[in-house]
Amino acid sequence: MALLNFLKPKNQLEEGGRSSAPVQRDAGEPEKNCPNCHKDIPLSRLWASDLVCPCGYHFRMKARQRIQMIADKGSFHELYSNMKADNPLNFPGYKDKIETVRVASSESEAVVCGAATIGKQKCCLFVKESYFMMGSMGSAVGEKITTLFEYAVQYRMPVIGFTVSGGARMQEGLLSLMQMAKTSAAVKRHAGLLYIAVLTDPTTGGVTASFAMEADIILAEPGATVGFAGARVIEQTTKKALPEGFQTSEFVLEHGFIDSIIPRLGQKKYLTELLKMHDGRAMV
Repeated sequence: MALLNFLKPKNQLEEGGRSSAPVQRDAGEPEKNCPNCHKDIPLSRLWASDLVCPCGYHFRMKARQRIQMIADKGSFHELYSNMKADNPLNFPGYKDKIETVRVASSESEAVVCGAATIGKQKCCLFVKESYFMMGSMGSAVGEKITTLFEYAVQYRMPVIGFTVSGGARMQEGLLSLMQMAKTSAAVKRHAGLLYIAVLTDPTTGGVTASFAMEADIILAEPGATVGFAGARVIEQTTKKALPEGFQTSEFVLEHGFIDSIIPRLGQKKYLTELLKMHDGRAMV
């Protein structure tokens, strides 16, 4: 795919942000308002900085944009692109919704899997797609990630995963929840080889309760939401006010659930050093 296809937004879902669509002014280029500093940032400046505002706010990024940023040029080889969600429970409207999301996101499923090199270091790579039903985990997503870990075991390769998800996909019921155990078992079989997870905004629900938090090294982007149940649900259940910054990556780091927060612009270098340091093997 041509570089411009990664960098030029085709529709609102491909813009990679957590705020509203950019506003086209009468003169000049489109801009996007940052929800953190509240400034209008030219889109060209955002694309050049991998969708990071000068204030440090990280806009959401599409899966293939992230692959473009992380993997060495031309090294990514996609795997399992034929695995797609079906409608196993005949959930009303699910089939139509899936088709609509596929067109809007330009993806067949909520995760892109493959093999690549990062800093000339071979690895398997999976990247969740937030613009495909908020990266929700259905049976096809679980199958793709499980099969990628099995591929990594077969060829003795490390795995790097970028997570984003609103949780399990309710339209697939228990079949979706089963993917938590299925992916966890695949991670276990990969034990002894290096697995690095990078949590992006948001990583929640069943993904957090399974493969996202089972890596040898767990990293996160600044300001990412990381948790299981939503903050509002927790407050309503416990009848207690939650502390400021609850479920942000900074809060989670402070409480020992992740290892480090790495800004997007430094991730490729950081991952390269980790891959070199461990030579594809997990810490023992």
